[in-house]
Amino acid sequence: MGFWIFMLLMDLIIPLTMIGFGRYFMKNTPKEINAVFGYRTSMSMKNKDTWKFAHKYCGKIWYVCGLIILPLTVLFLLPAIGKSADYVGTAGGIICAAQLIPLIGSIFPTEIALRKLFDKNGKKR
Repeated sequence: MGFWIFMLLMDLIIPLTMIGFGRYFMKNTPKEINAVFGYRTSMSMKNKDTWKFAHKYCGKIWYVCGLIILPLTVLFLLPAIGKSADYVGTAGGIICAAQLIPLIGSIFPTEIALRKLFDKNGKKR
């Protein structure tokens, strides 16, 4: 049971991070365009307008996806209660890999939205 709880806590890191950073980015864009913190792609870093838009847009995606993934994580890990450490570890690893799909996948709709709203130089259309 102890390893199951540990795996649950580890698997909750991604959805909780998505919820936390999603909420933060919707309200607070990092002040300066930087290469360390924030949604950093060549398009999002063109200027302050693209930087702000990308954070708000991606933040909404992360927040909603995190809210959906959080209960699903618990639901899909419940069958692992009482199983072997190998089973729990495998289930947790699969869940974690599945959580990465919306986390990384959020780049695509954000970049598409950036390109619809801004030209290749970052000027609003």
